[in-house]
Amino acid sequence: MPSSLSSAPSATHAVLIPSYNPGPKVFDTVRAARAQWNPVWVVVDGSTDGTAAQLLDQAKTDAGLRVFVLPENRGKGAAVLFGLDEAARAGYTHVLTMDSDGQHPAELIPRFMQASAAEPAAMILGKPVFDASAPLLRVRGRKVSNAWANLETLWMGIGDSLYGFRVYPVAPLRRVMRGQRWMRRFDFDPEAVVRLAWRGVRPVNLDAPVKYFRADEGGVSHFNYWRDNVLLTWMHSRLFAGFVLRLPLLMWRRLTRGHRPGC
Repeated sequence: MPSSLSSAPSATHAVLIPSYNPGPKVFDTVRAARAQWNPVWVVVDGSTDGTAAQLLDQAKTDAGLRVFVLPENRGKGAAVLFGLDEAARAGYTHVLTMDSDGQHPAELIPRFMQASAAEPAAMILGKPVFDASAPLLRVRGRKVSNAWANLETLWMGIGDSLYGFRVYPVAPLRRVMRGQRWMRRFDFDPEAVVRLAWRGVRPVNLDAPVKYFRADEGGVSHFNYWRDNVLLTWMHSRLFAGFVLRLPLLMWRRLTRGHRPGC
């Protein structure tokens, strides 16, 4: 597995970083990711903070870094879908998604990629390990989303529905996203794992730390408590309706194939 900037690029697995107004932290994030993997792709989702130009300059001197700039903000899920389409065109079978704000552990990229290579049909999901920097409201609030996600998948083993440090198989995720109009914004991460689980993509959970930076440390958050929780509530309402329709199939799958929860 690559461990330095000069390592040979992977032919199957790419790191994909959607980025919207992340501030200077994005440059540290990209450098850290490039120190662990080749290639790294950044999809700038209509940022207006000047980071796009600097990332493009950075890519000019780094063959392992590719930067795409979308003309307007479309949402995290839309940026990921753009990257998935580009990855498929380039022949990549898997992408590891991570946030651009420095919260995710770049040093674990090789471990997650190794797990994906060992079980390519699975989705490798980061299970967050929180430290004292984590806002208590966010930690408690995600338990609600996790409970819904596990109900909606008949407890297939989704360790955390919201943590975006993951390796996805490209083909099934593109099919899921192209098949419906949602999953384009903050609802992307939880809806992706539920809908992939419905398609029989097994979750494999790996612990991973998450770091929340204060504003004076360069931390930037676009989470809006009311707007995004309303979006998640609407999402789980839709997913529960889909779960009810799929319940016979999910129960049959559990009975005939057995249940092997994510490790």
